[in-house]
Amino acid sequence: MISRLVVLLAICLGVFAAPAFADDLDAILSKAAAGKKAPGAGLLIIQDYGIVDEAVYGVRSLSDPTPVSPGDVWNIGSDGKAMTAVMIARLVDRGVLSWESTIDGVLPDMAGNLRPEYRAITLLQLLTHTSGLPENIRDEKALNSLFYDESSASLSERRRAYIARALQDAPVGRAGRFSYSNTGFLIAAFMAETASKEPYESLMRDEVFTPLGMTSAGFGRPPIGQPAGHRQGRIAVPRDVNPDFFAPAGNIYLSLDDWARFCIDQLQGANGKGALLKPQTYSVTQSPPPGAPASMGWFVRNSIAGLPGPVYYHEGSDGAWFAVVALFPASGSGVLAVTNGGKDMGGQALAVAAATDAAKLIVNKK
Repeated sequence: MISRLVVLLAICLGVFAAPAFADDLDAILSKAAAGKKAPGAGLLIIQDYGIVDEAVYGVRSLSDPTPVSPGDVWNIGSDGKAMTAVMIARLVDRGVLSWESTIDGVLPDMAGNLRPEYRAITLLQLLTHTSGLPENIRDEKALNSLFYDESSASLSERRRAYIARALQDAPVGRAGRFSYSNTGFLIAAFMAETASKEPYESLMRDEVFTPLGMTSAGFGRPPIGQPAGHRQGRIAVPRDVNPDFFAPAGNIYLSLDDWARFCIDQLQGANGKGALLKPQTYSVTQSPPPGAPASMGWFVRNSIAGLPGPVYYHEGSDGAWFAVVALFPASGSGVLAVTNGGKDMGGQALAVAAATDAAKLIVNKK
């Protein structure tokens, strides 16, 4: 049930690390998947700023016995937030926006829906979960109506409708205090759309995917013939997962290799050698505000599995997938774990266990 690929990306990434983990990754995935209902999984290790090895396990779906392959794509949920932040950071680097840009300054036509507590909220606060905004729209009926709108409105129009309703919700805390918010990322992305006059999806392709050669990346559910997400013991249906317009907060799919391309640039950026942003901008995006646990798309930890920090960590899920990433900038290392089963099918337990054991493997192989 397991296939393996030693990935040679010296030309594309300018780096190469010797394959030293192949059999170990197979064993880690087998152990992590034991007793879980998630049909498939994947695991990748980065070391010395290069992909060392990759392994995959299982099948694409409960109705498709085709084995998962290394080039398959996976929805990474909220792990895509770091990509949204980098796209916006590139606009900041060019002066299209600034970290101090405010909601009312960039979106003046929303003044009628804007609670006074949110008028001076900045782009920096939106992307570091320190805006005071709730995680999602609090009214479940309103949330479902916006999530599953079947009108012909564009994705940008649907984001605008969501934001207009979200800005009516009372804050969950004062500005400057950490409170995880998907809504904050949607607003930040809509500010980028408004300032650039380009839709989010085009901005992501132009600013992140194309420059890094992430040719498999897309939005929403992966194409037919790729792994399918699962929930409640079956293939997920649209109402089980995030809608397409929610991509800035968590609805990107891509291959493990392409995800690694982005993560390697994050590792290089932490050491002054990234390709996408100015050196000081990497520092801004990767550094939590005082007293907060997260930067822009990353929870920053002191250590994981014996590897010293800072560790850039995130878990992501749209309900039918689960993905975990941990990056170790001090050593140019990282682990990526994915599965096409939601939390209720053991997806979180599988991905976290695989990522943790892979991180321990990096320590032991040093």
